[in-house]
Parts: sequence; C-alpha cells; structure tokens
Amino acid sequence: MKTFQYTSELWLARPIQEVFAFFSSAANLETLTPPWLHFHVLTPDPIVMAVGTRIQYRLRLRGFPIRWESKITAWEPPHRFVDQQVCGPYRLWYHEHTFFERDGRTCVRDQVTYAVTGGALINSLLVAPDVRRIFAFRTEKLRELFPDALA
Repeated sequence: MKTFQYTSELWLARPIQEVFAFFSSAANLETLTPPWLHFHVLTPDPIVMAVGTRIQYRLRLRGFPIRWESKITAWEPPHRFVDQQVCGPYRLWYHEHTFFERDGRTCVRDQVTYAVTGGALINSLLVAPDVRRIFAFRTEKLRELFPDALA
C-alpha cells in the first residue's frame, strides 16, 4: 500500500498546557474543520480522551456523506497524541499531534500518514489538495483563536 505524508507546524503564543487542553477536546474538532466538510462529532459528550477512546463523526466529502471513526492510540499529555482511522474514507489515516514549548510559546505539529484507494494518481488529483486545504483552514482558524501565532 502506497502511503503519503503531510506535515504542518505552527507556533502559538500560549503555554503548552492551554494549547494541549484545546486540542484534546473533541468538541473543538468542529471548530478546526472547514465548513465545506459539514463535519459533526456524533459521539456524545463527555468524551474522555485516553488510549482506546473511539470517536465517531459524520461529514460530507465532495457531496458524499461519510461516517468516520477514529481511535486514540497514543495519549501523552501535554506532548503528544495519535488518532487513527478505524473506519472511514482512507485506506490508512494515522495523525500524530505533537506539542513542545519554548519561551512561553507552543509548537503544534501535525504529521499525517495516509493511504487512499487509487494510489498516487487519486492522491495528487483529489486527496492531497483537499488535505492541504483542510490544514490551511485549520492554521487560519488557530491564528484567529490564538492571536500572535507564528508560522
């Protein structure tokens, strides 16, 4: 199976505990996801994040309704967590969130490894542009929510 990588990094002018708390709340996923995906968390609150936690979502991708379920496979507050797709649109989705602090600022790094049906052609034509667009939206939303963010 051919896999692809996406990485983004953003410095936020907030302490690591505050930033990690924001990212570890499943309720904030809707805030960080572009409206064109019509994304909604289906798992009822409260969602207690820990290794093994499963979260179900629904969204629309290119007009098609999709159900997605992810599982938290690593949970290391306030430095790292990983969500992996259990069921959804990708053949593989492994999303590692890492956080580290320097001089009162926190670096948020997203590293995604994914695979799609159709391989490199479908990825280059459809999936990679969407992934970049989704994370660009997320970066702009974080800059809005956490003023003074640095690229």
